[in-house]
Amino acid sequence: MKKALVVDDSKAIRQIERKYLEELGFEVLEAENGKEALEVLKDHPDISLILLDWHMPVMNGYEFLKTLRANPQYQDIKVMMVTTENQQKSVIDAIMAGANEYLMKPFDKEMLETKIRYLFEGF
Repeated sequence: MKKALVVDDSKAIRQIERKYLEELGFEVLEAENGKEALEVLKDHPDISLILLDWHMPVMNGYEFLKTLRANPQYQDIKVMMVTTENQQKSVIDAIMAGANEYLMKPFDKEMLETKIRYLFEGF
């Protein structure tokens, strides 16, 4: 079973994303910010997908993404930014920092599933 990590400071958003991912067959872990997400990754290096919010306290999504991609151990993890941040510059910054995909909030299960199938061709 593929493991996913949902990183968002909103408990409600984490619950929605968890529900969708579990329906798609993922085992789901959660973190409230980038710093917490790095701790989860240490314990679960087999995570294959991260849904990452941009705006969070302690360590935001962009900082987390740069830290993640600086570690060769985490190069194969697919990262999808899931955020209300819709400035084109932010989208480009995230892709340049190593995000594989970008999903705007609000979204529905179908939108998320389409992006995941694209990330994991043949999923």
